[in-house]
Amino acid sequence: MRYFLGADLGGTKTHFVIADETGRAIGFGEGGPGNHQSVGYDGMYTAMLTALEQALDSACLKRDNISGAGFGIAGYDWPSEKPIMLETVQKLGLSAACGLVNDAIPGLVAGAEAGWGVNVVSGTGCNCRGWDQSHQREGRVTGYGITMGEAAGSSELVFRAMHLVGQDWTRRGPKTTLSEAYIQHVGAKSLEDLLEGYTEGYYAIGAETARLVFQTAYAGDAVARELITWAGNELGEMAGGVIRQLNFEELAFDVVLSGGMFDGGDLLIDPMRAAILRTAPQARLVRLNVPPVIGAVLIGMEQGQQPIDPAIRSRLRETIHEIKNGSRLEEIDA
Repeated sequence: MRYFLGADLGGTKTHFVIADETGRAIGFGEGGPGNHQSVGYDGMYTAMLTALEQALDSACLKRDNISGAGFGIAGYDWPSEKPIMLETVQKLGLSAACGLVNDAIPGLVAGAEAGWGVNVVSGTGCNCRGWDQSHQREGRVTGYGITMGEAAGSSELVFRAMHLVGQDWTRRGPKTTLSEAYIQHVGAKSLEDLLEGYTEGYYAIGAETARLVFQTAYAGDAVARELITWAGNELGEMAGGVIRQLNFEELAFDVVLSGGMFDGGDLLIDPMRAAILRTAPQARLVRLNVPPVIGAVLIGMEQGQQPIDPAIRSRLRETIHEIKNGSRLEEIDA
């Protein structure tokens, strides 16, 4: 029997899963944050080592038993980072071939029926990456959010919402019940007090308040509804760019939707779908409903020259929660 490793390194946690050649998940490990941008490469290594040792122990295996490994790494944004990423991964002592990709790719491999297409990530931040059928050509955005004019995750949505609240106060824009929603949220005395506290830093208004924007929109506020339409269109345009990079315009393929923002429903997804279909009329939008680490395991199988069929995908989905009942594997985290 051959065994394969998948690793999902994120900004808040690191998950490792080991599966056998039939797709049966048999080992799980969890470490701390694995994004080198926040914890450094030493922190990345520590998180991986912790998760690897747990996964091997729970599977009753040793490093030499692993035939292929796939690593989805948050913060792995540029080709110039590959040498130090490889060096850090090689410190784990695995003898198997290892595939290293940005953490948006495993979600695509896990969520797309054929294992290729486009993944649009909208959680706290946003990202978009695509792979062709051969997994040789990749399309992408920078992944740097509002810094590079890419939107929208919940951070960008809230950032823009506060612009609109400010324009309500200055009369540059229309009145919006977003203002009252945020006043109540922080306990401000007035709209002026809200804006003073926000700009001076004593009222914390972060990405978690995106839910207020959706609540206000579904209650009928035109400004909030237009804001969510803007976000959906932005996400669709990011996908459109990746589609054009990969020459997918005439193909039928899956666009995977990853991240909590899509829990906002049709107000966000409908304008996104319309934008995507203008570029690729045969594209299919599907929600990611399994842990992205499944995709990392499949990448590991690919590295180990293991043929992948629908039965393997199905078995991974069926067994992955059994190895760590109640873990955060049950959360789809962007």
